[in-house]
Formats: sequence, C-alpha cells, structure tokens
Amino acid sequence: MNTFVNYLAVLAVAALLLAPALYAAARERRIDRQLRKAAAGRSEARETGRARKAQKSSSRSTVPSTAT
Repeated sequence: MNTFVNYLAVLAVAALLLAPALYAAARERRIDRQLRKAAAGRSEARETGRARKAQKSSSRSTVPSTAT
C-alpha cells in the first residue's frame, strides 16, 4: 500500500511540473495557427489587390471633379 501511495505522489508531482509546460505548448500551437491563418488571408488580399491594380483605366468609375 505504501508503494502505491508513493507512486501516486510521484505522478502528482510530475503532473504539477508538466502542466504549465503542456499548457504553454498548446497555447503556442494555437497562436501559430492564428498567425498562419492571418498570413494566408493577407496573401489572398494581396492577390486580389493585384488583380484590381491590373484594371484598365476606362473600366473605373468616374467622379466629376468639384475643384474650381
């Protein structure tokens, strides 16, 4: 019985020591996924921006000038 209690005590200490490290690793992975998603969205926005820059000037809408 004493051996079993010692084994549980060692497992409890190991869990207390590993919990913060495992939490931090999971948090880092989540942040990495968010950064990759944001970078993918930014590159997609750049591609659509390039397509817009390639428009002909005649296809753009014109607004009358109010400067006098």
